[in-house]
Amino acid sequence: MTHRDYLWCAVNLVLDGEEELSRLCPACRAEAESGRCPVCGGAVEDRGVNEGFDMERFLALGGEGS
Repeated sequence: MTHRDYLWCAVNLVLDGEEELSRLCPACRAEAESGRCPVCGGAVEDRGVNEGFDMERFLALGGEGS
């Protein structure tokens, strides 16, 4: 694929997401845009922390590119 093909795919993914959100009522759209944890489904306040990540396992499996 060319750079143009990748860009086309990325733009269409964004547009598809917006189209799905536009079908929701305002209350459901607000809920969908609020952000949920993929592990427990709870509300996510700080998107920089992944509660499902296990640092010990990561390092044991040779994390940090080693």
